[in-house]
Amino acid sequence: MSSRWRWVALLAASAIASYLVRVNITVAGEPVMREFGISQVEMGRVFSAFVAGYALCMIPAGALADRWGTRRVLLVAAVGWCATTALMSGVGLGPLAVLGVLPALIALRVLLGVFEAPTFTAAALGVSRWVSPTVQGRANGFVLAAIGVGSAAAPQLVTRLMTTYGWRTAMIATALPALLVAIAWAMVREPVPTRRATAAAGATRAPSSRGPSRIKSWSFAALTASYTLQGYVGYIFVFWFYLYLVQERKFALAQSAWVSSLPWVLTIVSIPLGGWISDRLSAGRMGLTWGRRIVPIVMLCGGGVLLAIGAATSNPWLAAIALAVATASVMAVEGPFWATMLTLAGEDAGTAGGIMNFGSNVGGFISPALTPQLAAWIGWERALQLAGLLGVIAGVLWLWVTPGASPERDANDPH
Repeated sequence: MSSRWRWVALLAASAIASYLVRVNITVAGEPVMREFGISQVEMGRVFSAFVAGYALCMIPAGALADRWGTRRVLLVAAVGWCATTALMSGVGLGPLAVLGVLPALIALRVLLGVFEAPTFTAAALGVSRWVSPTVQGRANGFVLAAIGVGSAAAPQLVTRLMTTYGWRTAMIATALPALLVAIAWAMVREPVPTRRATAAAGATRAPSSRGPSRIKSWSFAALTASYTLQGYVGYIFVFWFYLYLVQERKFALAQSAWVSSLPWVLTIVSIPLGGWISDRLSAGRMGLTWGRRIVPIVMLCGGGVLLAIGAATSNPWLAAIALAVATASVMAVEGPFWATMLTLAGEDAGTAGGIMNFGSNVGGFISPALTPQLAAWIGWERALQLAGLLGVIAGVLWLWVTPGASPERDANDPH
């Protein structure tokens, strides 16, 4: 493994640690709801509280990454993940009892979201500086596969620990990888930008420049709109899949732990594979625009259809399998999204990543709270089918994403 890919591995480890503390509450949610009498709708607010802090700080976090660099930002972020998770394990006890359980959970989840905001924008900035543009799709896919690793590990780890030691101990345990990541970033120096990444921006440019920004283009607007809808769909799986299996499909806790891990195990393969295929297609005869489009169009539309099918079937095992494959399909597009963002962002990779990810988390803020509310009104089947339709629309929007167009053409011609 080259030294550049070692840095990508550290970015992936950081993302895994961030996802463990992000999703631990989804598994611990069942005993927390039971212990404190919290309803599905109230727990949906707790889930959305994280996304509120995450989304609101996304653009400032991207700008901060552009200014401070990846290493410093992720170091501060990882310390914050540890601190907020430790505090969350103490809700209802000592000084935190004064706030009340639900307000304390909401406040701490907002704070965790603030510290998580730089995670993927800073990682994308690191990829743009440290990795050749020809392999940035697979590099971003490798980092973003952390979504699958963290989400697959959390149900197993948290369920095993909380059934033996209680949910508070399980929450603390999920913060230990974040502590190790913080130590790792404190002990290293940020690498010098790769010459190939610098050369791709143009030989006459300054070393820190990566080409003209197209943030104000139609392509970037369509990309962000698509990622917003993908975020709406994806966050349903992140926050509600485990509880959906337990409370709606009547799986036992132990069964739900490994069944809810299945979609994330699949994404460990699908996310890097989606980035790799996108790199190969964009470097081949299809060219950059259609090479980047194919994976998102096929996988988002296909994932949306599978989501609708899984919601409609009465067999709980068929539903779980269909929803697992739908998750893997929807998440397989992460590499193409972030690689395309880097192409359009030019020298503003951190800021552009913050804007795009802000859109994703606007969708992600709405869906955890709205989905159980919709389920109460129209049933879980129709609520999930609506999400499937939004996934299809997200895929169609890629017809307006043109990373291979010139900046002048893209600004004047949305097609």
